[in-house]
Amino acid sequence: MSFTLVTAFSAIGLFFGMLALFEVGRRIGLARLARDPDGVAKGAGPVEAAVFGLLGLLLAFTFSGAASRFEDRRHLIAEEANAIGTAYLRVDLLPRDAQPEIRQLFRQYVNERLGTYQKLASVAAVGATLSAGQAQQDKLWAASVTAVQRPDAAASASILLIPAMNEMFDIATTRAVALQDHPPRVIFLLLAGLSLTSAVLAGYVMCSTKVRSWFYMLLVATTMSLTLYVILDLEYPRFGLIRVDSADQTLDELLKHMQ
Repeated sequence: MSFTLVTAFSAIGLFFGMLALFEVGRRIGLARLARDPDGVAKGAGPVEAAVFGLLGLLLAFTFSGAASRFEDRRHLIAEEANAIGTAYLRVDLLPRDAQPEIRQLFRQYVNERLGTYQKLASVAAVGATLSAGQAQQDKLWAASVTAVQRPDAAASASILLIPAMNEMFDIATTRAVALQDHPPRVIFLLLAGLSLTSAVLAGYVMCSTKVRSWFYMLLVATTMSLTLYVILDLEYPRFGLIRVDSADQTLDELLKHMQ
């Protein structure tokens, strides 16, 4: 099942779960109201405030972290494009007859980098897909090291080209780590659990009204489920609806410039 469907079903499940627990909380409150008419209003306030406050705080931190990591991943794509472009320009320091092969390997490397992220089908496939690009790195590195060691190479070739390629490969590793950098799953479970708990408490408090407040219930359930959906989508920007694919245009333009 695709990631989009999983997150969508999770959000829908949370939505209907909260609606159901609103009713459960209301029924519990009605039972309490029948025994102690004043007890519902007096006892629920502090507990409701504590749970909703904790939920709001956790939502704020989780959403802020997801948005920050989303932007970081976009910036890393631009940094990688800059690093590759710098290393590619320094190929001019190599002997002329060695340059065509190195430049072709650079083009293949950029094409591989684009394909690595655009063809990710699932979270489980991330490790295998990223490992496949290591062979292309090894080819490019071996050819470049051989070229800079030639007697007719510029004296500054090894000083300028090799560090640039090191930086290029380091950013590739950083991107791979950033792609899998997410909060522990228990955080998302805690968010869902607190959302459901808050629904029970809200239904409990609303028992004092004779008519169910469907507007309030639908509004809270929709807001919480959509917020959780957006957080999950931001955390996995290669699989959902909110994506960083547009940032790949930087690498695509670099590849066209190399032709």
